[in-house]
Amino acid sequence: MRHYLDLLASAFVVQVLPPWHANLGKRRVKSPKVTIRDTGLLHALLDIRDRRGLERHPKVGASWEAFALRQIVQRLGALPQECYFWSVHSGAEIDLLRIRGRRRWGFEFKRTSSPALGRSLITAVDQLKLQRAFVVHAGEVTFPLHKQVTALAVKRLLDDLPSPLPECGSRTRPAGIAKTRSARTPRRHPIRTDAVPMTGFRRKALAALKTPQR
Repeated sequence: MRHYLDLLASAFVVQVLPPWHANLGKRRVKSPKVTIRDTGLLHALLDIRDRRGLERHPKVGASWEAFALRQIVQRLGALPQECYFWSVHSGAEIDLLRIRGRRRWGFEFKRTSSPALGRSLITAVDQLKLQRAFVVHAGEVTFPLHKQVTALAVKRLLDDLPSPLPECGSRTRPAGIAKTRSARTPRRHPIRTDAVPMTGFRRKALAALKTPQR
């Protein structure tokens, strides 16, 4: 079974989120979380033919979560090895845990227009030491829920979710730092117009330009 799952993941059909195994002293869910990347493919497999059929289907929440999760991953430029989920048997969970270096961001997906700060997310922020947490919802506006928690409207994703920082080792320079010229880089001099050979036509044209107009 794992072999076929790896094949589907390598073909970009599904995304496999491994569980985050931090030593938190609680019983954790150890099975990976699998979502289908293309929600159109998911709808075809479920024989969902139109929007009305989707909204009535019991898997509409899972479809919306899979779509929103893919948008978050792409927006952050998150690599597969940076994406996890976290869940304990007591009920606390994070749908998407993005870890890069010491930065930890958590995402919870709720198909609702009125998200609220739940005990599950509070527990995750405290135990996982999250710097930022987001409740991604289907409403219209983004607003704060807590000092570290933001209710993020999926429609406002590109505007309200901070863009990713440059990768370690990236050649992108911080603002205000000028590029230094390498000692081996030859300096380019501007082309001198007076170095061009003076033809008869060019000599007459320059003389005409220097003649004052009456």
